[in-house]
Amino acid sequence: MLIVKVQDGENIERALKRFKRKYRDTKVLQKVRENQQFTKKSVERRKEVGKAAYIQNLRDEADQ
Repeated sequence: MLIVKVQDGENIERALKRFKRKYRDTKVLQKVRENQQFTKKSVERRKEVGKAAYIQNLRDEADQ
């Protein structure tokens, strides 16, 4: 459970912004969306490998 303490004199908009940031960082919504449909393990693995190759390519370009 997320707890955001509102300090004295703090704007409610600011506290709401902190709550939204904490909620986003827990990745709850992302997990819910991922679980809406089944993805095969091979497809997940292919995605991971593709992402790793992309990141490695970016790092190689930065080194040059």
